[in-house]
Parts: sequence; structure tokens; C-alpha cells
Amino acid sequence: MNVIVIGCGKVGVTLAEMLVREGHNVVMVDKNPEKLAKVSEDIDAIRLVGNGASITTQMEAGIKTADVFISVTAVDELNLLCCLIARKAGRCHTIARVRNPIYGNEIEFIKEQMGISMIINPELAAATEISKVLRFPSAIQIDSFAKNRIELLKFRLREEFGLSGQKIMDIDNKMHPEVLFCGVERGDEVFIPSGQFALQTGDLVSIIASPEKSAAFFSRIGLQTNQVRSTMIIGGSTIAYYLAGMLEKMKIRVKIIEMDRDRCEDLSEKLENTIVIHGDGTDQNLLIEEGLATTESFVTLTSIDEENIFLSLFARDNSKAKLVTKVNRLQFDELISRMDLGSVIYPKYITADYILQYVRAMQNSIGSNVETLYHILDNKAEALEFVIREDSRVTEKPLMELKLKNNLLIAALMRHNRIIIPRGQDRIQQGDTVVVVTSHTGLHDIKDILAE
Repeated sequence: MNVIVIGCGKVGVTLAEMLVREGHNVVMVDKNPEKLAKVSEDIDAIRLVGNGASITTQMEAGIKTADVFISVTAVDELNLLCCLIARKAGRCHTIARVRNPIYGNEIEFIKEQMGISMIINPELAAATEISKVLRFPSAIQIDSFAKNRIELLKFRLREEFGLSGQKIMDIDNKMHPEVLFCGVERGDEVFIPSGQFALQTGDLVSIIASPEKSAAFFSRIGLQTNQVRSTMIIGGSTIAYYLAGMLEKMKIRVKIIEMDRDRCEDLSEKLENTIVIHGDGTDQNLLIEEGLATTESFVTLTSIDEENIFLSLFARDNSKAKLVTKVNRLQFDELISRMDLGSVIYPKYITADYILQYVRAMQNSIGSNVETLYHILDNKAEALEFVIREDSRVTEKPLMELKLKNNLLIAALMRHNRIIIPRGQDRIQQGDTVVVVTSHTGLHDIKDILAE
């Protein structure tokens, strides 16, 4: 497909890189030539200097033949204007990044009146991801499928769980946990494990199950399954505002520490049950005074990655809190993954995944489309959700008879609201929701799981 991306910030570049990797023709547009010059030469995309809201620039970018137009500049109103012009000038799908909470209750109206296909809010999406792990603090990461009826959870294997050295097939036979082990990260290596795979202490293990079954499994191995009761948030950003509102509804006590007095007053007015502290969140004495030692979760949301990382390390050494660390820059993700920072949140990846999911679904208007997509296992694999809308080569055959691609698992089925952890005799049926985990990228249709 032909895709135009307006705005070459972190999200725009990440998105362009993913789209090019999947074989799309991409034009990157930014009015700042220095930003375009910094884009890696490995991204095989056309670079165009210009104003994305200019019809002349859009014409030069190829709006007449574009399939998708994506505007992710730093200005909400500019993104909306770019999409509006693109809708008038071409016949493409349009996607806009809109971040300001003032538009929160108006998104559906804006989409309908302006004809925009999709509006994505990175801060709201990041806050939603954080709220998930605070609901289930034993997990490092939680990805949801089938309208939250199926979850993929990542946790670190500790010696006291009693699973180290055991093969996955033996764990299944002994415990009958009704969960599927679908991924393991061990150092720099990632595995989509077979039944013969043996777990080791320190592994990052991903399982998939219904929320009830995963909670029961965690409880059996001695992991906490109840949500946190309190959280301390450093930085009063837009993500902090969204997150505090969500946590208030979950009856979690929230305390925000923010350095800017005006922002403190603004947050105090908007958040009824959140305590807002005016102070320097990097002041160790202040953190101790405000109850770091007893808080059950600690979330770093400042605008500086280094501050977030060092604050999480300090909290790790001075509390037993569940840690959540926000990181914006993607260049150091491999180094960061080796540090014990709890759950690391990359808003740019979250945003790109949402948009990529939409683009993939566009490519198949009839068959079994990608409904949900997550990059997992240190971004070396994907978990995808398909809805089976018609019979095909993958339906009505026992799974054991399907010639699947290597490094691919059919991880879960949902049929009439019933969750099935599939075995060899199970079959995919029309109407099912199917979750697939694979190291292969670019799957668009359920038939893509087949080796031939």
C-alpha cells in the first residue's frame, strides 16, 4: 500500500520503519529538513520537506494514489487539519494523533464530522497499559485480546516458584494450569517454546489465558494477584492525569509529585481524590517523607528518560513497590531491557502498534483480519488476534494436521465467549477469535499461519 506519514518525530519514524519493513511504500513528510536528515538510511522511504497541511505538499507526496494518510505531528489541530485536507484531496483512510485531554469527550464527534478513520491518543493508550499492570502487579506486561477476555502476561521466573528446570510439558501434566506458555526471554535470546523447553530462574516468561485462569496459576506458584492499593506518580504529565483518573475509579490511592506549581493547581482541580504534591520528584528525602517505603506502586512519568530510570532504581532499593518506568527514546531499549526497572512503558511503540494494527486490517476487507496486534518478547515476536469470518484452509481441521510455520503458536481460541487453550485435536471454526504468537512479522490473514 501507499502510505504518507506527516511528522518525523519518534512516533513518525518508528511507524515508518515498521511500515517499510512490511513492504509498504512510504513517504515521510516534515517541514524541518534537519529531522528528515536524521532519519536512518536503513528506512527505505521517500523523504519530503514541506508543510503537511499544504495541498501542494500533499499532492507532491502522492495523495491522489495514497491508501493511508497518517498525521502524527506534535500539534493536535495541525494533525486534524492535515487529515481533513487529505480527505478532500484523495480517497484514502486518514489517521490523526490527538493528545489534548480537552478533546477526550469529542473524539467520536470529530471522527464523524471530519471523516477521519482513526484517532489515536498516545498518552491515553500509555495510561491504559499502566493501569493494567497495576491491576495485576505480578505481571511485567499485560496485553489484552477478545475485548479483555484473553490476556497475555509476562512475569519473571523466580526460584521460589518451583518451576526452574522443569519442562513445560511436565508443568502441564502436574499442574493442569489451563494456561499456555507462549514465550520466553533469556538474556538476548527469545523462544517460542515447545513442550520440551525447560524453564530457568530469571527467565521472562509469557503466558496466555483468561484473566481467571492466569490469576489462579499465579496464585498457585505464589505470585500476588490482587491490584495495588496505593501508587506514587512522579511527574504531572498528561499521562499522569489520565492514569490518576483511571486509578481513582479502581479505588487506588494516588499521589502525584510535580515540580510546576501551576500544573499542580490544574491537576488538583481536575482530580477529585488524588493528592498532588508540589515538589521535586528527584529529591530523595521528599520521596521518603511522602511514603516511598510503604507505597505499593511507583510510576515515573517525567519527560526525561534518565530521571525515570534512576528514580525507579532508587525506588527498587528503598521499597517493595511495583515499578513502572516510562521511556521515550528507543535507541537504548536493549540496554534498558537488561535493567530491573519493573514494567517499562514505551508510548511510541504503543501508538505505532495501534496504527499498524489498523493498516493491516485494511488490507483484508473480507477474510480474517488482524483485530489486535502487540509486539512482544523484546519486540522480536508478535501476538495477533484474528476473527474468523469465513471458512478456509485453516478451519474445521484438527490443529495437529495443519502445517504451521515454524516459531508459531495458536495460543488461544474464543468461541461463544468460552476461552479454549487449544490442543492438537481442537479445530478453528467460523466465528472464532484466534490468538496467534509468532516470530514472523507481517501476518495479515489467518491463512498466513500456514507454511505453504
